[in-house]
Amino acid sequence: MEAESSMIKENWVGLALQDYKVGLGRLQEQSPHLVDSFNHFTDTCFQAGAVDAKTKQLMALAISVVANSEYCTIYHVQGALEHGATEEEILEAVGVATAFGGGPAIAQGVTLVQDAVQEIQQRDGKLQDGNARGNVH
Repeated sequence: MEAESSMIKENWVGLALQDYKVGLGRLQEQSPHLVDSFNHFTDTCFQAGAVDAKTKQLMALAISVVANSEYCTIYHVQGALEHGATEEEILEAVGVATAFGGGPAIAQGVTLVQDAVQEIQQRDGKLQDGNARGNVH
């Protein structure tokens, strides 16, 4: 039982992302136009422009932390890492979020964000050169 609990703890970030994708897939089946429109809109918002993609992911992470949105927080930790953000940059974004969000934001930062960074880096292998692998919007 303890080993099973430990396995879940070690992969809970991955399970949360999978849960989100499954739920979005169900919504896609019921309302494809809604999901397609949302995906197109967010893809456009997260494209590099005057603000680079990594900074946009860090901004989204900070907003997610303040909004106390667990799924968005995990998703944007992953996006920030995939776009080359360092753990230091991620935690600095959490600091900015905390300045606006107070106690709930720091609670997300010292638990969810740090756990997500560790699990995603462990799963994907920490990028030695800081270059992103894969694309996330």
